[in-house]
Amino acid sequence: MAKSVFRFLSRQPDTTELEDASYLLRLPRYADFNQWHRLRAESRTFLEPWEPAWRRDELTEGAFRARVIRARQEYASGQAVPLFLFMKTNMTLLGGLTIGYIRRGVAQSCMIGYWMGEPYAGQGHMFAALQLVIPYIFTGLELHRIEAACIPDNERSIRLLEKAGFQREGYLRGYLRINGQWRDHVMFSRLATDAQKSRTTNDR
Repeated sequence: MAKSVFRFLSRQPDTTELEDASYLLRLPRYADFNQWHRLRAESRTFLEPWEPAWRRDELTEGAFRARVIRARQEYASGQAVPLFLFMKTNMTLLGGLTIGYIRRGVAQSCMIGYWMGEPYAGQGHMFAALQLVIPYIFTGLELHRIEAACIPDNERSIRLLEKAGFQREGYLRGYLRINGQWRDHVMFSRLATDAQKSRTTNDR
């Protein structure tokens, strides 16, 4: 497995990058609009069942610029790390992953959410992204707990989380308003200590 690398400079909040030999994750930029617009537009039917209802201006350049500004603000304030996922060979945008709801103090936790363009779904790209993001959360951000909520019939996402070492914790009724409807979710989590427990078990 290729060694993963993460870089972040506190004085330049748009320089955080997570990468290995094949993938790059970084904060969105204005220059990403054309790729983002094309991928989201062609994947709309695929994505809508799993996302909040799209606004009328969802795919406009103005809405994208506002999204980039908000991403920078949330990152600078320590609230979230919104990332776009690219294939390094040609810098093709594949999808996105957000480390959000970062909580410090006694919680030291976050919530992750992700999306993948339809042409690239089911090919292992998001699993590879998680292999970069999980060490960054535990080592770079020094958090203890990662949470992920998944609609019960989103079998592909459930398989992804389980493969990435997340454990199912409980059932949340009417948890999030998705595509115009309040949907139940299954809660998954992974702890910083889970990897330690796994190594200990494998060493026995």
